[in-house]
Amino acid sequence: MFRRFAAYGFLKNLRFFEPFLVLFFLQQGLTFFQIGLLYTVREVSTNILEVPTGILADLIGRRITMVLSMAVYITSFLIFTFTSSFYPFALAMFLYGCGDALRSGTHKALILSYLKIKGWEHLKVEYYGGTRSWSQRGSALNVILASAFVFLTSTYRWVFALSVLPYLINLINLATYPSYLDANVKKGRKSGGFSLSFLRRSAYIKALLNSSLYMGLFKSTKDYLQPVLKGLALSLPFLLYTSGERRTAVLVGVVYGVIYIVNSLASENAYRLRDLLGGKEGLAINLTYAIGSVSVVLAGLTFHLSMAWLSVLMFLMLYVFQNLRRPITLSYISGTAPEGALATALSVESNIRTLYAAALSPLIGYLADVFGVGLALASVGAITLALLPVAFLKERG
Repeated sequence: MFRRFAAYGFLKNLRFFEPFLVLFFLQQGLTFFQIGLLYTVREVSTNILEVPTGILADLIGRRITMVLSMAVYITSFLIFTFTSSFYPFALAMFLYGCGDALRSGTHKALILSYLKIKGWEHLKVEYYGGTRSWSQRGSALNVILASAFVFLTSTYRWVFALSVLPYLINLINLATYPSYLDANVKKGRKSGGFSLSFLRRSAYIKALLNSSLYMGLFKSTKDYLQPVLKGLALSLPFLLYTSGERRTAVLVGVVYGVIYIVNSLASENAYRLRDLLGGKEGLAINLTYAIGSVSVVLAGLTFHLSMAWLSVLMFLMLYVFQNLRRPITLSYISGTAPEGALATALSVESNIRTLYAAALSPLIGYLADVFGVGLALASVGAITLALLPVAFLKERG
């Protein structure tokens, strides 16, 4: 199943519009605040549906839930392709959030179910890190193909339509997963083992906050690399005979390509960071939280001070530490929740994450319109760093 799981992540990350989403919205005449509102629509819709879809996945089947998520994503992409104003974009972002809610936590639960069936639970970090590395390879190919497409067409719009094809293939991949992956869920349901009592455990609450706050910061800030790259592309003396979109596409392709290749290596070797710290997962998670938050602060300050290349490097650190910490965080969380309710547990984690991202997104947009992108990023990075004591993890016993 490793190849099937890896294929899911690889195809899922072939969202050809993603490296240009903020630039697409700016091209359509939206302000940063409106863009922040669109991101909030996505996060709020995810938040509303997160726990219900997690429970649904645990009760009726995770494979069906994953197939439905692909169908909802495709609908969202088509709306983006054929519309040009804020309200249709809001509908598309709502559907995008629905897809995230259906997917988030569910596929990870399928992987962990498989490891439990095989008796490989001690390999959670290594196995999930390996599948996640293929997601990052998909992201690397994604940005190369998307940049080439934008360079050839000088438009961002049709990358949404292009994204439909890999999602159709992924729908078929997910629909043909073996049925035994839902066996533990059905067994737990028949025995009456499904329970939300784990939500009262302090270890899970702390893990939830740590993961959610960092992921919320990551989701709400990562796409601001795009205007940084656009400003840098327009200031560099290369391809002066081409349009601004084409010059930006070249630089986006190069920078994001490097980021995702490095991310792939980070995910694949996350267990090495854990082992380097003596197997202390809590320490690894706390450390990456702090470094990632500081990276956002420095990305903002360096961009504000017109040191764009340093800002790009700080964004690279943000991405790398997200991919180092995620397999370790998943291992930590899975140790605090029962198998039969794991999709629900991961959905609750994602629920808090989306709430935080929903709060940060319009704040960043407003601050970016008033004070500039750099100071907006620095502000939210500092806020997240200040919350680390609340989310500080102890080692699991």
